[in-house]
Amino acid sequence: MPVYRLDKNNISFPNPRLARSDGLLAVGGDLCIERLLLAYTHGIFPWYNPGDEIMWWCPKERFVIIPKEIHISRTMKKYMKKHMMQIVVNRDFGDVMHRCRMKREQEEGTWISGKMEEAYGRLHQAGYGLCVEAWEDGALAGGLYGVSIGRCFFGESMFSEKENGSKIALIGLAQLLEQNCFLFIDCQFHTEHLESMGGKYISWEEYDKMLTEGAYISDGKL
Repeated sequence: MPVYRLDKNNISFPNPRLARSDGLLAVGGDLCIERLLLAYTHGIFPWYNPGDEIMWWCPKERFVIIPKEIHISRTMKKYMKKHMMQIVVNRDFGDVMHRCRMKREQEEGTWISGKMEEAYGRLHQAGYGLCVEAWEDGALAGGLYGVSIGRCFFGESMFSEKENGSKIALIGLAQLLEQNCFLFIDCQFHTEHLESMGGKYISWEEYDKMLTEGAYISDGKL
């Protein structure tokens, strides 16, 4: 299948079902709020190396965590009982995203460029970017950020400053989303770490059905 080229002056996407087998759907366009919201509400997300052209992806199998199915191992439960844990939402979105960027740059390279930080900062200011921090015994242990639309959460990246920091943040997020009747956490791509915490593959048809039900734009943001 061809890869579609987007026009910066026309905020639209081809049908997500036209993505290639590896998930690549389109290139080009921009990272304005309107385009990002249109993308996420149709199961599409940007992912590309800094300096390259924007690449838009829509995998045909989706890797998700259902909030109520988050897996907390016995070891993690014991660890959390030993420490004073606090989950904080939206304390400093820019700081969380930048920490994710710095950690990934140190370990394996990152897709989180300055332009991405600016774009998702605007999403946060508009009420759609959401970050969670895990604090352990009064110190920042880890965190994550993503996009929250309707009753769907689209995870972007996470970081740890202390042992288990990102895991605790993900557990806190899942519990918060369950309380607010969210349908899924979109993990975008499979990792063993996320699978160990309850991540699973679902078909595009099942994913699209949940998108249709839950990914609506409204003023009632989390």
